Amino acid sequence: MSYVQVVNIDKSFQGRQVLKGIELEIKKGEFVTLLGPSGCGKTTLLRIIAGLERGDDGKIIVNGREMIEGQSKKEQNIGMVFQSYALFPNMTAFENIAFGLKIKKVPSQEIRKQVEEVMDILSISGKENNYPHQMSGGQQQRVALARALVVKPDLLLLDEPLSAVDAKVRESARILIRDVQKKMGITTIFVTHDQLEALVMSDRIVVINGGEVMQYGTPEEIYHNPTNKFVAQFIGTYNFVPGGLVGFTDKDAEVCIRPEHILLVSKDQLAQIGETDVIKLQGTLENFYILGNTARAEVVAQGRTIIVDHLNRFEGSRFALKEEVGLVIERKVCTILEH
Repeated sequence: MSYVQVVNIDKSFQGRQVLKGIELEIKKGEFVTLLGPSGCGKTTLLRIIAGLERGDDGKIIVNGREMIEGQSKKEQNIGMVFQSYALFPNMTAFENIAFGLKIKKVPSQEIRKQVEEVMDILSISGKENNYPHQMSGGQQQRVALARALVVKPDLLLLDEPLSAVDAKVRESARILIRDVQKKMGITTIFVTHDQLEALVMSDRIVVINGGEVMQYGTPEEIYHNPTNKFVAQFIGTYNFVPGGLVGFTDKDAEVCIRPEHILLVSKDQLAQIGETDVIKLQGTLENFYILGNTARAEVVAQGRTIIVDHLNRFEGSRFALKEEVGLVIERKVCTILEH
């Protein structure tokens, strides 16, 4: 049974259509990410779900109730964290978090209890009396998240809440948000243009481009079985090579291969491989560099540059630049995609 239904949502601004018949179904307790490049329509869709924008056509249903323009926030019971956090500068962390509960006229003693509980969950206990300007970006982010969570929303909406913090904080914040969401079981829709963020945090990912859903599936499905070339190019890295280069009958077909699915070997090792279910290519190592825990090689084979990734084990490149090397590819990892 779907907890959130997005039914045929269209939206145009000044004659330009930014959302085209969007259809989504989200289960209760799921963490779903809207992923796509800037300007693809993902934030507009989130704002329509939140009731901050009105779609030109279609409807939003949450927990069996249609979201109607003009409903109070209490009726909607939706929590939202904005990219800017939108904290009240003249309120302490405690007052910011308690704001929604006060609007709901929750008794003071219960407010204190609930605020302290959520601050403890988000590891910001002790910051109750700090004002936003006295807190780091990561702490402000947690206060904004606590304010959204403390009212126990039916639906939590997160609009790129990690974009304003540095890389190290983002890494820990991803895990924190996901852990808290699982613990509280709140249905969550998250907007980002960061592919890694989407893969790490989501139960399912909606890839959007040009106002249309390109693919909707689990991180594993999106990464390993993209349905079209846009998704393949947008999520991670793919090699796109003509079918003729890798021995396909359809020589003009575009074959896609992930860099980590290719084995880099010496020219002598390549000659010794006799398996029939693999593709063997010979080329020249043109470049080699380190990407943190991954090492990347660029090999030119028959005029095509092919990227190969493998774990960086501190051993450096076993091959010299301009050396003749071999590439081994299992046929089963080759995919032909629609354009």
